[in-house]
Parts: sequence; structure tokens; C-alpha cells
Amino acid sequence: MREQISLWNDQLKDKSSKEILSFFLNEFKGEIALASSLGAEDQVLTQMVLSIDKEAKIFTLDTGRLFPETYDLIHRTNSKYGIKMAVYFPESAAVEEMVNTEGINLFFDSVEKRKQCCQVRKIQPLKRAFKGLKVWICGLRREQSVTRTDMNIVEWDEGNQMIKVNPLINWNEDKVWDYVKNQGIPYNTLHDKNYPSIGCQPCTRAIMEGEDVRAGRWYWESPDTKECGLHKK
Repeated sequence: MREQISLWNDQLKDKSSKEILSFFLNEFKGEIALASSLGAEDQVLTQMVLSIDKEAKIFTLDTGRLFPETYDLIHRTNSKYGIKMAVYFPESAAVEEMVNTEGINLFFDSVEKRKQCCQVRKIQPLKRAFKGLKVWICGLRREQSVTRTDMNIVEWDEGNQMIKVNPLINWNEDKVWDYVKNQGIPYNTLHDKNYPSIGCQPCTRAIMEGEDVRAGRWYWESPDTKECGLHKK
């Protein structure tokens, strides 16, 4: 598979994001999905994916700690495109056990406990969402953080034993927002309040001028730990 992925990266390196999506949506019809975090990048991909295949699977994860603005965006996105985005929730028993053992805001105590929270609220539901799939589409961009600079258009996700496709990997921030505005794509209103990267409410803050776009995510941690585990190679 790694050899095939290398061939795809060579084959697709000069293709547009929509051409990359068309290739994989046609090649893996019924076995591919867009995993949307509802960020600006994933809203771009939602519009592109649905313009290619109206029946394509798009899903998101509701951790139970999201911003009200994020729930509003799910509603506005569904309404605009006439879809019902699939929403996956964490197992209630697992959340109860974690909170009653470690505390409601355990993620502030250590990186290990923060990752435990991400595991229960995000990784486990993600694995359920992946059932029956061979490919997942992501909105990752190289310039987003130091943990993403070496990512490619197509990758092998060892942990999930799946192909991961990053059609916007070479896009910069300006290109994303130009596309959003030109296409009239709904986006999270928190972006207008200096929240470039939005996750769970207690783990996200607005950034200050000059800060990295992901500085507001897990803002109490070092930049090199700022992944929840969804995008490990």
C-alpha cells in the first residue's frame, strides 16, 4: 500500500484539490468519507465533495464540549446543502467513568489526561465512524502547525489501517478564506472573533495578533504536543 500511496502522490502532485477529490470519490465510491471538524478547511471540502457527489458521506464528531456556534454551523451547513451530516457521539458510559474518576476538566492536569479525554470523546467515536471505510478525507494544511509540515496529499494511516487524503495540504490561509467568501460557504462565526482553529470549548481560546493559527488550541501546552491523536501517522 505504501508503494501505491507514493505513486498516487506523484500522480496527483500537480492536480487541483477538486481533481484529487474526484479521483478518490470515484475510485472508492461507498468506501470514502469526509471527516469534518467544521473548520474553514472542512467547510471548503464539504462544498467541493458535494459538488462532485451529492451522496458522499460526511460526518463530524460531537464531543459534548463544543461551542454553541459549532452546533449552529452544523444546522446551517445541513440547510444550505440539503444534507444530514452524520454526527458521532462518545459512549456515555466511557465519559461518565472518565469524568467521575479524573474530574470534569481533567485535560488541564497533564498532557496524558488531555489525551485520555481526546481518546474517549474523539478517537473512539472516530473508529465507529470509520466502519466500512477505506479512505478518509481531511482538511489538513502544512502551514497549520509544526506537527503537520511533513504531511503529503495521500498518506497511510497506520493506526486506522486506512488511506488518508489531504486535498488542501498546500493551501495557505488566504486561499482558504478567499474560497469560502467567493463560494458563499457557511463558516463558524467564532472565526470572526480571532478563533482560527476551533475545537472543544474549554480547550480553545482566541489568539492574539502574530500568534500561530493553532496557538489557541490546548493553549496551555507546548506546540509539539498539540494533536489529539486523530492525525498520527
